[in-house]
Amino acid sequence: MFITPAYAQAAAPGAGDFIGMILPLVLIMGVFYFLLIRPQQRKMKDHQEMLKKVAKGDTIITSGGLIGKVVKVVDDSELQVEIGENIKVRVLRSGIADVRAKGEPIKAETK
Repeated sequence: MFITPAYAQAAAPGAGDFIGMILPLVLIMGVFYFLLIRPQQRKMKDHQEMLKKVAKGDTIITSGGLIGKVVKVVDDSELQVEIGENIKVRVLRSGIADVRAKGEPIKAETK
């Protein structure tokens, strides 16, 4: 009727069971890193490089969906973009979603 102390001690998990529980968790974390985290970090790095290389004459697409041509680089964080005939707006570099086409630099405007 009563459990003897010898049976109670045998039911406790040993060190081998602990490693057996941790190993699948480590494997799952490794899979997540190589399939999800690492590719996303690489994509972010490529996007940052693209933003640094935007220059005068490039056709860009903003994250709001506007398509325009870079007329002037104001500073490290802003660009002046022509979105229509004689319609120029200032856009933050961080607001650029994609560079559609690398273009020839725009010639200086003469007035």
